[in-house]
Amino acid sequence: MEESAKVIELIVPRDVPGGAVTAMRDPRPEMQPGFGSAQLDTYDRVLRALLARITHGLAPSSVGAAIGDWGVHMAMSPGKQMSLASEVAQDAIRLWMYAAKAALGGHPDLLVEAPADDSRFRGADWRNFPFNVMEQGFYLTEKWWRSAAGGVRGATGEHERQVWFLMRQWLDMLAPTNVPALNPEIVRHTLAEGGANLVRGLGYLLDDLDRQINKKPPAGTDRFKVGVNVAVTPGKVVFRNDLIELIQYAPSTGEVHAEPVLIVPAWIMKYYILDLSPENSMIRYLVGQGHTVFTISWKNPTAADRNTSLDDYRRRGVMAAIDAVSLITEGHRIHACGYCLGGTILSIAAATMARDGDDRLASMTLLAAQTDFTEAGELMLFIDEAQVTFLEDMMWDQGYLDPKQMAGAFSALRSTDPTWSRIIRTYVLGEQETPSDLIAWNADETRMPYLMHAQYLRGLFLENRLTAGRFAVDGRVINLGDIRVPIFAVGTVADHIAPWQSVYKISLFADSPVTFVLTSGGHNAGIVSEPGHPRRHYQMMTRLPEHLYLSPQTWSDTAPMQEGSWWVEWHAWLVQRGAGVSIAPPAMGAPDKGLPVLDDAPGTYVFQR
Repeated sequence: MEESAKVIELIVPRDVPGGAVTAMRDPRPEMQPGFGSAQLDTYDRVLRALLARITHGLAPSSVGAAIGDWGVHMAMSPGKQMSLASEVAQDAIRLWMYAAKAALGGHPDLLVEAPADDSRFRGADWRNFPFNVMEQGFYLTEKWWRSAAGGVRGATGEHERQVWFLMRQWLDMLAPTNVPALNPEIVRHTLAEGGANLVRGLGYLLDDLDRQINKKPPAGTDRFKVGVNVAVTPGKVVFRNDLIELIQYAPSTGEVHAEPVLIVPAWIMKYYILDLSPENSMIRYLVGQGHTVFTISWKNPTAADRNTSLDDYRRRGVMAAIDAVSLITEGHRIHACGYCLGGTILSIAAATMARDGDDRLASMTLLAAQTDFTEAGELMLFIDEAQVTFLEDMMWDQGYLDPKQMAGAFSALRSTDPTWSRIIRTYVLGEQETPSDLIAWNADETRMPYLMHAQYLRGLFLENRLTAGRFAVDGRVINLGDIRVPIFAVGTVADHIAPWQSVYKISLFADSPVTFVLTSGGHNAGIVSEPGHPRRHYQMMTRLPEHLYLSPQTWSDTAPMQEGSWWVEWHAWLVQRGAGVSIAPPAMGAPDKGLPVLDDAPGTYVFQR
């Protein structure tokens, strides 16, 4: 128990220079000092876990605190109330005049321009009366609530943002685009088809409900089969433990670059997002460019893995893979690449290696991966002590975080698209989209073990220990500034999970050359951006340690825009950061060193449900 507690708590010695540094709190009640009745505490946790399932993991206390703080200070702000009342009156007059002009067949100037990322009202039918009045009325209402949620003297900025987030969810749900009788596109389609679209939509709804109840994959995704038409790049499983399988890919060139590439995907996803169909597989692309590629395939944890810690993912995941790759490639330095959470744990591993004098890395690539969580986007809105405790109790009860509980949080970040727009398109217009390989992969869900995710939420999201100088490995603090290998970091413009401004902050903490790329697309589609993909563009610029730091906005205004795929730039960057030596491809595995070939790719862990 003492050894387990040491690993779990990531204890920082009190004599660390620089002040008092405390240990990461362990979420398990039996590890808390001064713990009283375990039975009564368990009763409380079970009750909160049941409530968490009803609320999909959202802590009522967090929501109540935000609304209460905002509401109390709004009640004490008569001046703010009068200002809002005046705004309502002025907007009502403006909307009445707009409606009068529109009713007479005119095309008055818009009162409110639609946001660039809001496509709900872009159809031509919304330009006609009375639908154009509904659109402008909705945007005026949205504008008023944005004013009401902010600028309330005394309320915290965090609570104001939370109130606006909650109100936006209600506004998005009640938008005229979601009311069939008020949506001209729905009216036109229904009249033209005599209601057949509604019949089709009902059929799609019943089919989706059946699939959800019986835990079947979404319609159409079953045509993408792992190992058949996705995840088909030839390779072998050359290492396996109770947390990972390591896949080594077969070479497709006569000679290869001396430095291998090791990919650390996020454990929140199946690894094959980087090995989808052959035409958009990043792994296949790298192999085709003469790289020896390895990737980790994470185990899909069950309740039995509830006490797997964050440090287990570093030791038995990243470091175990680096050890195996070093043996197979006979000590050549490694280009390590981490995606999303995989990039975060890779950064922790790289900083630990630098601290301990381990120089086996040639470079580090971070794909949509955060190391600092102070600007981690709207996911941070409700990450407070109450929310983390609530999630801890839910995960404690079942031993893991269920993927559907994660999906609800992510979809809420963009409630207009894809959630509501998909509902209207599928169940009302009767138009079912043909799933792509990316959509099929997204439906191939994974879980996260209780202890690891509790530590991740508390230590990184809530307390931001990694960049605050308070994250310890094996009892000693690590520092991202100790990493000296060159870094290639990629952010995506439309990322609502890891906003590119947050990904960019690695430039603040690393004392090595950082090449940052900002590419079009979102968290997944921006990374899966193969050469030849239409309408792709990116910006790229390198900052050397002696260069002054540029803010994200200044960087975006300065870096030149380029058309095409950033993959080509990355390949060239990897080659330039290597020794410039080509060698014969290494053997598959290393049987004489205890690493025999175990299975064909894609291995066995990827099939775990």
